[in-house]
Amino acid sequence: MDTENENKKHRTTPEYAEYQRENFWASNEGKTPVFNTDPNKLEELAHEKLSQGGWYYASSNAGESLTHLANRQAFYRHKLIPRMLVDTNKRDTKAEIWGHKVNAPIGFSPIGINKIYNPAGELPVAKVAGELNLPYCLSTAGSQPIEDVGKANGDGPRFFQLYMPHDDELTISLLKRAHDSGFTACILTVDTWQLAWRHDDVNTSNYAFYHGIGADLGLSDPVFQKRLAEEGIDPKTQPNEAGAKWIDNVWHGRAWTWEKMPWLIKTWKEISGGKPFAIKGIQSVQDARKCVEIGCDGIVVSNHAGRQVDGAVASLDALEKIVDAVGDKIYIMFDSGVRGAADVVKALALGAKFVFVGRLWVWGLSIMGEHGVRHVMKSLLADLDILMNVAGIQSIDQLDRSWLESQPKSYALIPERSKL
Repeated sequence: MDTENENKKHRTTPEYAEYQRENFWASNEGKTPVFNTDPNKLEELAHEKLSQGGWYYASSNAGESLTHLANRQAFYRHKLIPRMLVDTNKRDTKAEIWGHKVNAPIGFSPIGINKIYNPAGELPVAKVAGELNLPYCLSTAGSQPIEDVGKANGDGPRFFQLYMPHDDELTISLLKRAHDSGFTACILTVDTWQLAWRHDDVNTSNYAFYHGIGADLGLSDPVFQKRLAEEGIDPKTQPNEAGAKWIDNVWHGRAWTWEKMPWLIKTWKEISGGKPFAIKGIQSVQDARKCVEIGCDGIVVSNHAGRQVDGAVASLDALEKIVDAVGDKIYIMFDSGVRGAADVVKALALGAKFVFVGRLWVWGLSIMGEHGVRHVMKSLLADLDILMNVAGIQSIDQLDRSWLESQPKSYALIPERSKL
């Protein structure tokens, strides 16, 4: 990438393609690229770096990982159709989400317990997201206080992902803390009333909260501190019991229903002054229509990357149907199975307005903390910038289904089960 390329004159975002040049030139200065960002090699390196518990929690999926497999198969069946001799010297990766002008249509998915991947937890992730001007989503299962994560994110756009406790006073406290810390949207996750059966985690008793790790977001809450005192639990001398009580308030088998949603939407709108509310975990057209009906500002089409319901529909396949049904009525976002810029472009071409990634930055955090997150996400942005250049895409809003050749759905069996 020529650093004097005229593209710089036309865009409002950094020319991320230059990160490729930096890595190509590195050996001339006695340096090497930070690490290989090929998703498979990235995952292998994270496996080497993490403890057994950290690896199992990061990599585990529900049941036999069949939904995880379906997510990837769905991406494979869509092929991009590049367009040539387009003036991509005038391209720009810019995007907008809920009034935030951001540098790309890519955000950081909410992932909990980041301290099992790096001692600093969510702080370096939020910092990098702010630097790159990409939306950061903090999970209710985060392992740092909401206030500290907000400070680390600086002026970056940030959203709070809610796992709603069965304790309205605690829910209100969490939402107030998020609003006071600069989080400008609430995204309720609805596919995790409890964790799915994940074989490796169960087999090794691998649950950080039950072992005194990762409950800092809850332990720093004044209402939850009151609940601990009411039960005589001292978080300093009883960290396991305190962590268990926190997470048992959040996702241990007690389901909410649609009837509670009007209260939650009203409560968040009153606290935040009308800021956006979205529901994450939508896979059916029926549920998407219900979200429109109750007044959601957005939905995230997601199957939790295959971690919650085994043998379920691929999230990308769900996206197509949902866009056809309600795409003109609600802001549609997507996650689950994204591994590179081509996946981002495919999801956008199928009708998503924004795409969130998770495991990629988790691997980077696991390998090299803040530097690892930055390298992974800058590499993804460079991948997107270059893909737009070589495929003839000038702007994100040009993407629609005409950019894809889509094959029929086909879900091959996992090889070792092919004889069953």
